[in-house]
Amino acid sequence: MAMATNLFLTRQDSTEKLSNSFPQLKGIVTKLYSRQGFHLQLQADGTIDGTKEEDNGYTMFNLIPVGLRVVAIQGVQTKLYLAMNSEGYLYTSEHFTPECKFKESVFENYYVTYSSMIYRQQQSGRGWYLGLNKEGEIMKGNHVKKNKPAAHFLPKPLKVAMYREPSLHDLTEFSRSGSGTPTKSRSASAVLNGGKAVSQNEST
Repeated sequence: MAMATNLFLTRQDSTEKLSNSFPQLKGIVTKLYSRQGFHLQLQADGTIDGTKEEDNGYTMFNLIPVGLRVVAIQGVQTKLYLAMNSEGYLYTSEHFTPECKFKESVFENYYVTYSSMIYRQQQSGRGWYLGLNKEGEIMKGNHVKKNKPAAHFLPKPLKVAMYREPSLHDLTEFSRSGSGTPTKSRSASAVLNGGKAVSQNEST
């Protein structure tokens, strides 16, 4: 009886491992068009910014559902995840961590906002949002207001896709510099955004 039970458990474990190896999550491949007039892009060097180019592979993103109205935003070309750190800086990560989780909320006129799932203003509770300024530069999340065009994106779905659930890594598994997050001895903009400056201005 014990042998039969062990055999059943072994088969069950094998079945679970097999099922976990197949895509289980239905998401979309999409472009994210900013209300500021740019397509969000994630370039090969990790730079996050906006472009007006229509035919640009770096503007395609995997939107992977990782919770209720929570998504991971991954560049199709680079396989890097968008992330926001505890100072509001956007960066890219090879690994899926809690900083890569964004709450997806539908705003007026079908525009969508993406806010950090783990960081917000401590006193007011106001969310920290993904945003582009009028020049197409990425902004600090704590400077972006949800009712301003900087925070508004219009998804342009290209196709439905199935995804494996990303393996969640703890932030402490990686050094702050290794994950793309700034250290005290390094320039935040250089580490976070491929050497391009991050806009420090409030959203407009």
